Amino acid sequence: MQSEYKSIANGIYTLKNVRLETGFEYDGKDVIKTKTDLFCIEIEEGKIKAIKPNSDIQSNGIDVKGKLMLPAFKDMHVHLDKTLYGLPWQALSPKRKTVKDMIAYEQQIIPELLKTSVERAEQLISLLQNYGTTYARTHFNVDPTSGLKSLENLEKALQHKEDSFKAELVAFPQHGLYYTDSASIMKEVAAFKSVDFIGGLDPYSIDGNIEKVIDFTVQLAIDHHKGIDIHLHESGESGMKTINYLIDKVIENPRLQGKTFISHAFALGHLSPNETEHIAERLAAAKVGIASSVPFRGTIMPIPTLKKYGVNVLIGNDNVQDYWSTFGSGNMLQKANLIAELYGYETEWELSRTLAFATQNILPLDEKGNQQWPQKGDLANAVFIDASCSAEAVSRMSKVEGLITEDHLLCKEF
Repeated sequence: MQSEYKSIANGIYTLKNVRLETGFEYDGKDVIKTKTDLFCIEIEEGKIKAIKPNSDIQSNGIDVKGKLMLPAFKDMHVHLDKTLYGLPWQALSPKRKTVKDMIAYEQQIIPELLKTSVERAEQLISLLQNYGTTYARTHFNVDPTSGLKSLENLEKALQHKEDSFKAELVAFPQHGLYYTDSASIMKEVAAFKSVDFIGGLDPYSIDGNIEKVIDFTVQLAIDHHKGIDIHLHESGESGMKTINYLIDKVIENPRLQGKTFISHAFALGHLSPNETEHIAERLAAAKVGIASSVPFRGTIMPIPTLKKYGVNVLIGNDNVQDYWSTFGSGNMLQKANLIAELYGYETEWELSRTLAFATQNILPLDEKGNQQWPQKGDLANAVFIDASCSAEAVSRMSKVEGLITEDHLLCKEF
């Protein structure tokens, strides 16, 4: 169990000896090194008030001792309401092989797990924070077994952590809309102000009707001004039909563009290069994003092609030590490292770009090495890393020593 960070400052404070990236060093056209320097940063009421040369430091400033300051991490697909973290170790059962097997298992265990889900959600949030994550998109179960309890408990945990952790919520019919009687509860939950996205699950293999499920989900999102984020594990014909049908519905309803995501979308990992390019172009045109963990049981998603066409690709840990998977670590820097290894991002420039999967597209330097973060007026969301630059942090999964989450500076010690 990881120890929690302690808040050592809030409101108005100054940091000294802060390492920031300032540009790239080139050998001809090739980036061979990232340049950095030390700065003094003033924080006021959750925003960066000023960035000054380190020579201007105040004697009473908090010394971060040359640690590298990077944008704070965001986990964009996680289930904070369903975790075994904090309980004794438990590997996966070989008896449960399908999603329907897992639904039946959840129906048995959820009543007992809900008794302690507030405490375990808080422990999981602390784990994410220890790895530098200050924001998450979290799904929560909506099903006849959970009722509204999963949401209620998750909201309690988030309220207890609200000073240092923020989240957006996805109402997730984990047991299917119609496979179990979840549609009526989804209608109720969709009206809640705290819910940001309407979720879904494998329309064909679970509910047996792609159009009926997608139409319901789209209409619910439109009626309540929410986004959409559906789980799609299906590959093959049904998976691609679901993706294309959802794209069509989003094109018909422009207000959903930029607010619609397909979680996992493993069907994209089994296409020919030409098919991949075609669907990537369609996703980008409709502004439908992909959210997933990396990798997933041998399925390698075509992330480079998706990014090439401008598809918004969000990354998360998904299951952190639970009964669906034991491999989620809670570490977004590890996810960036895995992506770099899977897709061969090895150079200084490539590794520096890969950090964007952990920060969700906020980078200290732009493509040409111009400094773009942090700037005066930016929200003070940052991590302090024991590394010389972004590339090293990704490659070595460097240790996070502390973080700023708007009003609070949290750390163990500098």
